[in-house]
Amino acid sequence: MVWSKIKESLISVLPIAAIVVVLSLTLAPMEGGAIIAFLVGCVLVIGGMSLFAIGADAAMIPIGELVGSATTKTRNLTVIIVVSILIGAIITVAEPDLSVLAAGLAAHINKWLLISLVAVGVGIFLALSMLRVIFGISLRLLLLISYGVVFALALALTLLGKEAFLPLAFDSGGVTTGPMTVPFIIAMGLGVANIGGKSGSDESFGFVALASVGPIISVMLLGFFIDVTKIVPTSEEITGGFFRVFGLTFLDQMKDVAISIGPIAAFFLIFRFTANRNMPIQTFWRIVFGLLYTYFGLVIFMTGAHAGFSAAGRAIGLALGTNYPYTLVPLGFLIGFMIVAAEPAVHVLNEQIEKISGGTIKKNRVMLTMMFGVAISVGLSMLRVVFNFTIWWLILPGYALAAILALFTPKTYTAIAFDSGGVASGPMTATFLLPLATGACIAINGEQGVMRFAYGLVAMVAMTPLIVLQALGLLSALNAKLAARRLQRVPVVPPAPAETPVSAPTPVDAPVPTPVPATDEIEVIDL
Repeated sequence: MVWSKIKESLISVLPIAAIVVVLSLTLAPMEGGAIIAFLVGCVLVIGGMSLFAIGADAAMIPIGELVGSATTKTRNLTVIIVVSILIGAIITVAEPDLSVLAAGLAAHINKWLLISLVAVGVGIFLALSMLRVIFGISLRLLLLISYGVVFALALALTLLGKEAFLPLAFDSGGVTTGPMTVPFIIAMGLGVANIGGKSGSDESFGFVALASVGPIISVMLLGFFIDVTKIVPTSEEITGGFFRVFGLTFLDQMKDVAISIGPIAAFFLIFRFTANRNMPIQTFWRIVFGLLYTYFGLVIFMTGAHAGFSAAGRAIGLALGTNYPYTLVPLGFLIGFMIVAAEPAVHVLNEQIEKISGGTIKKNRVMLTMMFGVAISVGLSMLRVVFNFTIWWLILPGYALAAILALFTPKTYTAIAFDSGGVASGPMTATFLLPLATGACIAINGEQGVMRFAYGLVAMVAMTPLIVLQALGLLSALNAKLAARRLQRVPVVPPAPAETPVSAPTPVDAPVPTPVPATDEIEVIDL
């Protein structure tokens, strides 16, 4: 198990590491100290992701299933709503991707205010997801209504001259459903569906899809009360020598992650000694140690991300934006193509899609489709950095196309597609791609252009799977119908009549056997 997690983390990090090393030796030279810091960051990210993945399997997923099933068993709507909002908020606070995003805006928006708003948004929409399964409400209907509200708020912000806030709002939805939130929410959804006797894929999926809408709405509401023109994203990088940077970053992350994981641990202990007193002692201690793995994994991961990856991405973006701005588009396409295959959660999703479709849609085909889709989205994001056009030109037609596809695609694939948006925009997007776009935008447009043209990249990565996977599901359904029609058109040829075997003639002199009468009596023979 440990080696498999390390292998997944290696697959996640090595493609990005290779690109950075090649760029540092060619188009974007970096100092030796920066390269060493990046390579050390790679080691820490790999180790941290491995520990975190082990902790998620041992603690986060079991807690999610237990909470989902126990909450549904109560049949009390008030309890279901309150617990869903509470646990959704608690698990979101611990999301590392959200912490990376909030850290870049800490100089103008209080970090914990932004995280809290996003957490409340996730909690409310997680409760809505629970009610959807209990009352059998259509996921398509809820998604259409939710995104209708999103675009109504986006239009209102645009009319008020606060369009620059939109990329941040859409990015908030993308980073929220990351490695901490997704396993927990999916496990909670499975627990709810199984207890409700609705273990089908239509009810099991869709929780992540709705949970990612809540943060977009809550952050958009924040935009009505903030002067967007004064927001300039900054870096939380600690300056100084190698050991000082990594040492201070490690101490900072120990504090921040403790604040994140602490409420989850407290909630589990309260749940254990109130709602689930009969929990086996082995399960209890496995979850406790899983929480410890999660804590230290997040501390190590965030240290490597902040002290190594973010700085390297920003430096490369600055160099390319200054000297070779037009290389950003093909580079974005290349990184987008590789980075989605580097996300471990994507491989898990592909396995689920192949299983649900009964092997009709192969996981390799799904992976290749997503790789091209995300490559296009990152390339378009870099194009926006270079040529400075509004995110409306990308987000509006993208979500409109996703909504149209949802009307015709089998509902199972719609649920999976909307869930997959959060899976595609994982930790590598937040810790490397966003700083890369930020550095390039500073070089081309200055710091004032970062909010308008660099932010929104995570939203693009999260949006693409909604389109490509629904298109794949629609294509699969059409192929199945065409195959069925071809079978109906094939003329049925009746089978040839079987020949009656000719009995051999009985010889004239052959003795006719005398039939022996059946009797129930037993003949006794005297000896």
